[in-house]
Formats: sequence, C-alpha cells, structure tokens
Amino acid sequence: MIRTVTLSVTVGLDGSHESRAAAEWAAREAQLLGLPLKLVHVWEPAPAPMAQAPLLGAETQQHWTERVPRDAAEGLRARHPGLDVITEPLSGRPAEVLADAAKDAELLVLGSRGLSGIGGFVVGSVGLSVVAHTERPVVLVRAGEQAADEHEMDPAGISSAATAYRPVVLGLDIESPDEELIKFAFAAAARRGTSLRVVHGWNVPPYYAYGLSVDLELHGSLAQAETSALTELLRPWRKKFPDVEVTADSHYGIPANHLVDASREASLVVVGKRIRRNPIGAHIGPVTHAVLHHSTAPVAVVPHR
Repeated sequence: MIRTVTLSVTVGLDGSHESRAAAEWAAREAQLLGLPLKLVHVWEPAPAPMAQAPLLGAETQQHWTERVPRDAAEGLRARHPGLDVITEPLSGRPAEVLADAAKDAELLVLGSRGLSGIGGFVVGSVGLSVVAHTERPVVLVRAGEQAADEHEMDPAGISSAATAYRPVVLGLDIESPDEELIKFAFAAAARRGTSLRVVHGWNVPPYYAYGLSVDLELHGSLAQAETSALTELLRPWRKKFPDVEVTADSHYGIPANHLVDASREASLVVVGKRIRRNPIGAHIGPVTHAVLHHSTAPVAVVPHR
C-alpha cells in the first residue's frame, strides 16, 4: 500500500515566547503556501522518581500535553481565519521527535530566543540538533518576531504588515550551488511578491595568503570573474521566476558577515546545509552556523546534497 502524506507547515510548540512567535510565523507561511498548520508539542517523560513528585503529576502532564497546544490552536484559528490548524502531542526526546516530525512537513519551524539590537538568535541545543539532522527545510524564528518586522516601513516611518515585504536574502556558494536551495529562495520571494537579493562572499585563492601580495588590478579582475559567474548562474532562474526582481551581490570577505548585514533589511534569510552521512555525524557548516546565531530576520536552512 502506498502511503499518502499530506504535507503541512509544522511548528514545535512548548508554550515559550519563542515558540509562540514561531507558531505565528508558521501560520502566516502556511497561509501563503495554502497548507495546513500542524502544532507539535513534545512532552519529555520525567524519570520515574521525579514523575511521582506532586508538581510533576498527572495534572501537570495533562496541562503541557493538551492545554498548551489546544489554547495555541484556538488563538491561531481566531487570528488566521480559514487556516486549518492541527495539534499533535508527542512524547520523547524533543530533538529526535521534531526531526522525525519534519519528515512529513513542507517545512519545520522552531523558535529561538532573541537578543536585543544586532545580537540576533540564541540557538539552543535542540534547535541546532534538529537543523543538523533533518533533511527538510527548517526555519528559525526569534522571540518577539512580528509580521510587521518582515515588511517595509510605511510613508510615516512606522512598521506595518500592510506594506510590501522586505527582500528575501539568499546566501549562495557558486562553487557548489544546489538547485533545491535556489528554488526555495526564489519561491519564497515569489510568494511574498518581493525581490530576491543573492549574496555571495569570496576570497582570493589560498596561495595569495602565503606571502604573495594581491595588487588592485588582480583584485579587480577576481571580483569581476566572481560577479560574472554569479550572474550566469542565476540566468536560468530569472527566466523560471520572471516576476521576481533579482539583485546579485558578490562581495570580497567572509560570507557570513555579508549575510548578517543583509538580514537587517530582509524578510527571510535562506542558507544551505549539506547532507552528510558519515561516522563523524551531522554538520551544519560555519557560514550557516554563524547566520543562525546572528541574523536579525528569520532564517531558513535548506538541506542539500
């Protein structure tokens, strides 16, 4: 028998401020995608001696496994009329359960504690583990993220969800570009009716770092070559998504720094993560890891081979 799977936008919910912000973002994205929203609440069973304590008894367990997702679902249905909201209480280790839940999701959304100013995220061990091990796109959303944060200021300089979306930013390595990553970013921009800003960071060849100087003329020629390669790489995607205005930025320097800078004016930052199956274990990658911790916009991590 062939298993039929109805894809959803799935969000991990634990009642915290960050998970509530993630649920709101996921609800908006589910409406853009025309998919149901699934609220997954993971209850991690306490060890037997602790489970017998009064504060960890049946009443507390029932609150966390039933009331939290039920109340959240009711609020989301009221704020997003017409959205199909499903709740699914599960038990086990949160990182493992959420990674497993992502298998049947269009994308998985998680909350991450935000810092003030340009500090960006504090990504906990559960979030990092899920990002590292899942093979579906995962979006990290800061606590306090509002719909208006993803939109341009209105003429009076006030944040408003009624204005156009800010650009989607894609971090792209032109030496090993992946079609799924590029497609995800273009589709996200198209859904939002906004532009796509592609950011590529490059450095001089390694042998120049070992004593050989780089003159301005050579540096200029390298910059031109990188820009031309990026432009050529994006050419077929511009044709596939003709309504998406594309800006291609090729910068000398550390890619993560350029992406974090771009995140301040973005509605969403899209980065990749290579899928590796080896004894060493899963790996996020230094650029994606840095962006996850310092971006001021929601970050989508798209796994690819």
